[in-house]
Amino acid sequence: MLSEFRDFIARGNVMDMAVGIIIGAAFTAIVTSVVGDLINPIIGLFTGGVDFTDNYFVLAGEVPAGASLEQARNAGASVFAYGAFGMAVLNFFIIAFVVFMLVRYVNKVKSLAMKPDDVAPEVPTGPSEKDILIEIRDSLRAR
Repeated sequence: MLSEFRDFIARGNVMDMAVGIIIGAAFTAIVTSVVGDLINPIIGLFTGGVDFTDNYFVLAGEVPAGASLEQARNAGASVFAYGAFGMAVLNFFIIAFVVFMLVRYVNKVKSLAMKPDDVAPEVPTGPSEKDILIEIRDSLRAR
């Protein structure tokens, strides 16, 4: 059983997948920073600095007026946090777009790397062996 496990781990695709997961986890921190530190402040400029995360409805319980979402939850109130959900959806689309652009760029670089630099011009060659045999056959038939 141990040798089967070793063979399973030694396969290239398992190792590739493990490396992809590790790099993906590290990349998540970068994308989260891009969204939170660069893109969301720009969106805040267009929306007048409004942060929708604290928008909610109180379903049950008592909440002081003007309380933040965290304060409402800490007070034990049941809240419908539509603002936090909306920001999560917006962040998802921003992250998906950033990942799309990155994959598009990587695919472009990969296709350029795989393209041969100089394609040799096609040089006309003599007839192939098959062409010569067909010509011989036809000349023998004509006799």
